[in-house]
Amino acid sequence: MADKISLLIADDHMMVRTGLRSMLSESRIEVVGEAGNGREAFEMAKRLKPDVVLMDIRMPEVDGILALEMMKAEKLNSRVIMVTTYRSTSYLLRSLSGGAAGFVLKDISREELLAAVYSVAQGTSLVDSQFLQDVLRNLESEEKSAQSAEDLLLEPLTAREMDILRLMVEGLTNQAIGDVLGLSAGTVKGYAQTVMHKLGTNDRTQAAVKAIRRGLVK
Repeated sequence: MADKISLLIADDHMMVRTGLRSMLSESRIEVVGEAGNGREAFEMAKRLKPDVVLMDIRMPEVDGILALEMMKAEKLNSRVIMVTTYRSTSYLLRSLSGGAAGFVLKDISREELLAAVYSVAQGTSLVDSQFLQDVLRNLESEEKSAQSAEDLLLEPLTAREMDILRLMVEGLTNQAIGDVLGLSAGTVKGYAQTVMHKLGTNDRTQAAVKAIRRGLVK
């Protein structure tokens, strides 16, 4: 990755912002601003146009999820990673439905945080994998649809597309899926895009959530 990634940090605690800035002190990342609440984050994102925003969820005045929705309504191109202490299914689903590109917990390691920023900056969606699996299992046990899952699809999934979807739900990258199925990462990417289209979403994580909720994958 040759170009620098411009990054905005939004958190109402200065110590957290300082810690995140320290964790992200890497030559490929440039922290261009810090915001103490969601309204500041929205205004700074409009002005600075960062590649990535690290957005705390619980902040005064305007919370992180509302700030995310404001950014999307304004059609800002910044990719947003929601950051929280709370393992909340509601927070995760609201963040994803609001257009977040990532969702991580505050106990994340420096290496994992850097990887999340790099991935999201490159256009990949990323969610804390263990938390996502917990949420998906809860959705599977709690939500049953009376309508046939296949009837909810734009088109039926092929056997190969189902293989891809199952591995997407497990949180595997295109390369990892390719290694499992003996396909190139580019081929997997093409299949994944088709799967997301048939599920009516353009986001891998939302596709995984929909697949579980509709009973396509267990």
